[in-house]
Amino acid sequence: MTTASPSRGIPETPGRRWPWVQGLPPAVVWVPATAVAIVVALPILYLAVRTAEAGGDLWDLLLRWRTARVLLQSVALAATVTAGATLLAVPLAWLTVRTDLPLRRLWSVLCVLPLVVPSYVAAFLVVVALGPHGMLQKLLERLWGVERLPEVYGFPGAALTLTFLCYPYVLLSVRGMLSRMDPALDEASRNLGAGQWSTFRRVTLPLLRPAIAGGALLVALYTLSDFGAVSILRYETFTWAIYVQYEGALNRGLASAFSLVLIVLALAILVAEGRVRGRAQYHRSASGSARPSQRVSLGRWRWPALAFVASVIGLGLALPLGVLGYWVVQGLLAGQRLGLLWGTTLNSVYVSLAAAAVAVAAAMPIAGLVVRHRGPMSSAVEMATYTGFALPGVVVALAMVYFGINFLTPLYQTLFILVFAYVMLFLPSGVNALRASLLQVNPRLEEAARGLGRSPLRVMLTVTVPLLRPGILAGAAMVFLLTMKELPATLILSPIGFSTLATSIWATASEALFARAALLSLVLIAVTAVPLVWVLRRSEG
Repeated sequence: MTTASPSRGIPETPGRRWPWVQGLPPAVVWVPATAVAIVVALPILYLAVRTAEAGGDLWDLLLRWRTARVLLQSVALAATVTAGATLLAVPLAWLTVRTDLPLRRLWSVLCVLPLVVPSYVAAFLVVVALGPHGMLQKLLERLWGVERLPEVYGFPGAALTLTFLCYPYVLLSVRGMLSRMDPALDEASRNLGAGQWSTFRRVTLPLLRPAIAGGALLVALYTLSDFGAVSILRYETFTWAIYVQYEGALNRGLASAFSLVLIVLALAILVAEGRVRGRAQYHRSASGSARPSQRVSLGRWRWPALAFVASVIGLGLALPLGVLGYWVVQGLLAGQRLGLLWGTTLNSVYVSLAAAAVAVAAAMPIAGLVVRHRGPMSSAVEMATYTGFALPGVVVALAMVYFGINFLTPLYQTLFILVFAYVMLFLPSGVNALRASLLQVNPRLEEAARGLGRSPLRVMLTVTVPLLRPGILAGAAMVFLLTMKELPATLILSPIGFSTLATSIWATASEALFARAALLSLVLIAVTAVPLVWVLRRSEG
């Protein structure tokens, strides 16, 4: 069995691999990685305890046709959103990285910004703007007498909303790999007579496989765990059923069992992603310095490509910002006072920075174990790490309440527990970014440092970590913006008197103060966009 190195196309036999990679992983890698995996798997223990308390009627409830229907609806939504996000992200990544698209640098930033829009905000805006009696229908009624638009509720609305919110997960991963890919491979293909499309299909696309798989994994897991969009757009999924059971206290055992089903589904997705990703190496193994690739001329396809990019940004970013801005203006014209909550904004930034720092530190040994030491241990650690991303925030929050009251009483109702929950929820984002970067770092650099007598810890700190800086920044930015948007866990675990932008938006919207909620939403989007834009500019530089 051989694995191909795409940077040279030369097979590498297992015997040629590096001895310290083949053997038992260094303690500096597997000890912290295993510890993190055990800690983030605590919600699974909580769910198992709650499910065991449910009694013998649980299986009858789980095996009902209604439960199977909700499961199929959840799978259908996750599959549709993942496919749609991939179909949008891959062309966008190629257009903004490899072509002479007009205003390419501007589009490369704007294409990613839909990621900062909270799903509950986006879904509400979809209903207000595109609903049967929404803003668009009123405009069309004045112009052409249109009395009613098609329903946006249910599967179409949920799938459309989540697709345009989630495609940046795939886009960021694919763009990062495209920008660091050796251009000699494409040039060799074209020199052999292959056209641009054939080169992309046969050379570039296979090399993007781990990036596409990693981004698609996050999209699928995020879709399974989302509650805001599916609840507002009235599409029943497992997450919605879990929230209904927990909120009404109808059957906590059934809600826990539903959550375990979600975990099983997430593990199945992880296995599928691992098979798609494969075991090939994606680092450069040839000598010489890296160089940027030449821009592909779009020719007569330039303006259709520009229209495609602008349409995606218009639906994913311009529409939400336009509706929010409209509400703010209407509130100001009506004389409403829309003062900013500076303390709330600082709270959001502070706790999000703390979560980002802890999550990236925890993700580093996991990424090293998964990429450099493949085997049963790394697979188990990876699966345990990613399960939290598939769970609704309320499940992780209630698990932290359970452990806080029973075992961590001094830490209960503190920021420590809140940050801990954030790390459980969003650690996979950091792992995915670091894994993508580590796949393109040549292990011979680490081997050389080990050959000079450095310990595994010093090799990690002085060689691996500096090379992973782009991945570290990207992972930290991703965790930061996800933490800024998180609502259920923040509502349940925040210390008394501690509010964030997400909880303030929810409170003001619940009181029908839509202009103030719109202003806070714009502040949330602006604050979360800053680190993301900074990371994008750094990566392009």
